Amino acid sequence: MRIVTTPSTCAVSSLCVYRLPAIFDQDEEGLVLLLNPHPTPAQEEEVHRAARACPTNSIKIIDTD
Repeated sequence: MRIVTTPSTCAVSSLCVYRLPAIFDQDEEGLVLLLNPHPTPAQEEEVHRAARACPTNSIKIIDTD
């Protein structure tokens, strides 16, 4: 799994940061900042939840299998 984010469409809802602070953060403007594009297997389900919860679909998951 690989994560791709689009800060330019981020709505600054912070839902991803609350779910996975080891993967997502926010920049100075509050826009999504990807800390780790390759989550561990234990983090994958929460990444899927964060992507589904994103109100602007600014988080995309790419299956690398």
